Amino acid sequence: MPIIEYDTYKQKLSALGPQLTKLAAALDLEGARREVEELEEKTGDANFWNDLEASQKVLRRTKQLKNKLEHHAKLVSQWEDLTTLVEMAMEEDDGSLLPEVEEGYAKLESSLEEAQLSTLLTGEYDASNAILTLHAGAGGTEAQDWCQMLFRMYTRWAERHDFAWKTLDYEPCDDAGIKSATIAIEGENAYGFLKSENGVHRLVRISPFDANARRQTSFSAVEVMPEIEDDNSVEIRPEDIEMQVFRSSGAGGQHVNKTSSAVRLIHKPTGVVVSSQQERSQVQNRENCMKMLRAKLMEMKAQQHAEKISDIKGVQMKIEWGSQIRSYVFMPYTLAKDTRTGYENGNITAVMDGDIDGFINAYLTANATGELKK
Repeated sequence: MPIIEYDTYKQKLSALGPQLTKLAAALDLEGARREVEELEEKTGDANFWNDLEASQKVLRRTKQLKNKLEHHAKLVSQWEDLTTLVEMAMEEDDGSLLPEVEEGYAKLESSLEEAQLSTLLTGEYDASNAILTLHAGAGGTEAQDWCQMLFRMYTRWAERHDFAWKTLDYEPCDDAGIKSATIAIEGENAYGFLKSENGVHRLVRISPFDANARRQTSFSAVEVMPEIEDDNSVEIRPEDIEMQVFRSSGAGGQHVNKTSSAVRLIHKPTGVVVSSQQERSQVQNRENCMKMLRAKLMEMKAQQHAEKISDIKGVQMKIEWGSQIRSYVFMPYTLAKDTRTGYENGNITAVMDGDIDGFINAYLTANATGELKK
């Protein structure tokens, strides 16, 4: 009987009400509103733009707070609309609305869980977009294939969360897989969630590239940085940049080998090198390079201050045995296990399809409670 199922959802929705109230308190939304008012008053000051670094921080913080307020307001609106829908369906005894109620409740519950998790994101750049770079490590062709598998895993994760993503750089291998790739993932808290993925990832499986079908272990490294908006917190002087152009070699269509549209930037004072070859023009590829360069220089600047090291990036390790943060075993059993939190998932197919929220949640929770294994 639809009326019984509707009554069940009515009770579930009633239970979510207090959770939304608790979430508002945990997020300190009242404090956020007051801070927005104070920050907006500062923007009206005649001397506001005299200090560009300080003004950019104010604008970034204002945007972050407004996004937090808008996201919670959207959750409350979804909860109210769904509650109204259930009550209307019960009054009219309309069973045809049940699929809509089921779908709406599942989305609301998932969004609420993610919002509750976001209360653990307190870093200055957690709300930022993420720039994720993958490097194949020890293991030859097997490691390069593994690197491409991770590329797919993270892009699937982004799609699961309705985050936009685009490839900034992609260096394929002749045999299989990729040597390295850089992805920009855009969405609220993208960096805050993905910073847990920074480190070495280990694969154990029967290699399809081994004629003797032996079990092999290979490694790839994942580097995660926040996308820093163009401000004066990091100074990049034109004379400090050496720009090189070359013909693209990766996927992207017939144009890639016809013109020298790919761009490599070398920051001479630090030796940092970034490249992009996925866009059709030098201008677009240069813009991508500047995003990556700004993020890397911000990371280096932050590492000069001990209190910010953990907020931006963890300690770099060699891409080899003993340094992994997570192991993915395909044979003789299937299991993905995080060495820092102990969290594991035996459904390796789902994990490789982007189902890594359990690992992210476990990391953020352990990090917040001080139980994270180093």
